Amino acid sequence: MQTTLNQSVVVAGAGLHTGTAARVVLRAAPADSGILFRRMDAGGASIPARWDRARHGPLATRLLGEGGVEISTVEHLMAAFAGLGIHNATVEVEGPELPILDGSAAPWVKAILQAGIRQLDAPLRAIALRRTVEVTDEQGALARLEPAPGLSMHFVIAFRDEAIGRQELSLDLANGAFLRELCQARTFCRLSDVERMRKEGLALGGSFGNAVVVDGARVLTPGGLRYPDEPVRHKMLDAMGDLALAGAPLLARYTGLKAGHTLTNRLLHALFADDSAWCFVTVDAALAQRLPGAGVTPEDLSAAQVAA
Repeated sequence: MQTTLNQSVVVAGAGLHTGTAARVVLRAAPADSGILFRRMDAGGASIPARWDRARHGPLATRLLGEGGVEISTVEHLMAAFAGLGIHNATVEVEGPELPILDGSAAPWVKAILQAGIRQLDAPLRAIALRRTVEVTDEQGALARLEPAPGLSMHFVIAFRDEAIGRQELSLDLANGAFLRELCQARTFCRLSDVERMRKEGLALGGSFGNAVVVDGARVLTPGGLRYPDEPVRHKMLDAMGDLALAGAPLLARYTGLKAGHTLTNRLLHALFADDSAWCFVTVDAALAQRLPGAGVTPEDLSAAQVAA
């Protein structure tokens, strides 16, 4: 069955790009609504959370809506919705971007569980892969979707910085694995990149409080890493949020090799450009138990030791 929020919940914080305060209200929505953003400071302009509305920059995923109105930095909230199995919600935003919060999806997860999850009397459809779809870029990055009985991921990153290096991880994302394994992983960057972006007027809201900042072999963020391999986990979190723009749960194995927002979105474009590569399937009780949000409870949040 489809789901939505049980009640509204408010989240506030500063945006990554501008550093200005942003207020967000997450509200329940009827079945078959999907996830819809509304820019309340722009007359309530609607922005559907769909792959064909996505635009990408070096730092985040943004969505283009009616009248050219945009909303940026949606990937962490979209990952939280997907990881908790939320299929319908309205996201009201005062401003052009969502707050970066602590740089992970954990605060969004906490807010959604605070609101509660309500089942709707409507069948849920998932997207099943019929064959493998793959895209690459000129730097050798790769993103791939293969047929699978549920959602799983394999991701590889490689950076010159010793604090990151080469990291590789595979996860089956069924039954609350997103909460336990990914939702706390924060965005990361090099100190040199932070300095360059600040000079270019970018990432004005970035800080040690909402990102893992590295400089060679050193992790500069106070408290260090939440996981030894936090960077690759955050890349998987981002990919989960970008894949959520498919508009329905994916039954697929996603592989990312040095992939980012742009390549994952290109992968969805390639998938939906070929009707023979996928089909809708109705989610029955057995399949529902293999989806990411199955059986998630507030106690899972405590068990994952999500930061407040």
